[in-house]
Amino acid sequence: MAKYFDVHPDNPQRRSIGQIVGLLRQDGLIVYPTDSAYALGCQLGNRDGLDRIRSIRHLDDRHHFTLVCRDFAQLGQFVHIDNTVFRAIKAATPGSYTFILPATKEVPRRLLHPKKKTVGVRIPDHVVVQALLDELGEPLVSSTLLLPDHDEPLTQGWEIKDELDHVVDAVVDSGDCGTEPTTVIDFSGDEPEIVRKGAGDTARFE
Repeated sequence: MAKYFDVHPDNPQRRSIGQIVGLLRQDGLIVYPTDSAYALGCQLGNRDGLDRIRSIRHLDDRHHFTLVCRDFAQLGQFVHIDNTVFRAIKAATPGSYTFILPATKEVPRRLLHPKKKTVGVRIPDHVVVQALLDELGEPLVSSTLLLPDHDEPLTQGWEIKDELDHVVDAVVDSGDCGTEPTTVIDFSGDEPEIVRKGAGDTARFE
C-alpha cells in the first residue's frame, strides 16, 4: 500500500518532506503535485522506478521523460544550452514548461530518446516540489500522471491513492493542482517547436 502524505501547499512540513525523500532514496516511486497536474517521480538512478512509470502509463521507448530541476544551475548539468536558447528558457522559468534539449553525459542512457539523445527538463513553480528537490539534492525523473484509460490527469490525492495504491510507494497530496500539463517546447532542432500546448503560454515561442 502507498503511504499518504498530506502536505501543506505553502508551508510544507519538514518532517513529511524528509520522509518522502527517504522513500525516493530507497528507490521508491511517488506521485507528487506540480504547478501543472500531478506527476509520477523517482530518483535519477532508479531503473525499477522508470520501468514502473512506463508500465503505469503504457509508455514506449520514444517517450521523453522529464528531469524536474531545482534551479538553472542544476538544469545546466544535464542538458546542452546555447546562449539564445538559454535566454528564452531563463525568461520562462520557473513555470509550466518542459523543454526538450540535447542531453549531457550526466543523463543515464535509458532516459534518452533513442534516436535524438534528448531529454526533457523543467523548473516548476511549486513550493512543495522545490522543498522536495532541495532535500533530495538532484533532479526528479518525472512523467505527468495521465493514466492510459483517462482523458485528463487525476487531481485528487485520495482518488490517486485509490487508483494506484499497489503500484506506487507514496502519494503526496497538497491540494488540486489542475489537469493541464506543461507546455512542451523542443529546442533540439534549428527552430523551437511547440510539441504540446499546455499550461504555459506559447506566445513567446511562436
